[in-house]
Amino acid sequence: MEPTRRSQVTTEKFENEVRFVHKFIQLYCDKNHTDCDKKDGQLILSYHNSDLGVVNYHLCEACEKTLKYSHQRLMECPHDEKPRCRKCPHPCYEKSQWKALAKIMRYSGMQLGLLKARKLFRK
Repeated sequence: MEPTRRSQVTTEKFENEVRFVHKFIQLYCDKNHTDCDKKDGQLILSYHNSDLGVVNYHLCEACEKTLKYSHQRLMECPHDEKPRCRKCPHPCYEKSQWKALAKIMRYSGMQLGLLKARKLFRK
């Protein structure tokens, strides 16, 4: 019974990670790439033969590549219990991609934090 439970948690964590990364990349692209041509697309989520749905996006080409790269890295993560990428003993991101994603995560994290603070003060 235990292996099934771990597998289910891993699948849920995978889906949450992809949706989390998508949300941050979408926010970053919307705020910083306003003058770029953007296109609509779908990222099909499947993990260990489980269909998890799709993620719809409206991104510029560079951000779309970052999203797809991150999705691929998450799909290939060798850990049963996925650690945070920052604390991973065997990072799978290329250095340049890691720096680009870190910049996106920093920016979007700050924006989401500011949005929460604004909502608190408006109440």
